[in-house]
Amino acid sequence: MMLNAVEFQAKIQNGLIQILDEYKQELGEKDDIKVIVLLNKKSTQQKDIIDELTENPIQVNGILSREEIYNR
Repeated sequence: MMLNAVEFQAKIQNGLIQILDEYKQELGEKDDIKVIVLLNKKSTQQKDIIDELTENPIQVNGILSREEIYNR
């Protein structure tokens, strides 16, 4: 038995994955196939303080003392 891999992106419509026309001849209706589904989903991880500060740095003029840093 020889396995061939075909990769493409598709949308699910009414519970069905549409096979692209360019692969329909290669993937016949009587062929046994193995399907692996990889979902593109955004991460749901919560941001920690480092992530927040990296995206939104605090702008200050001059040098801050330790007390000024921790009292912000």
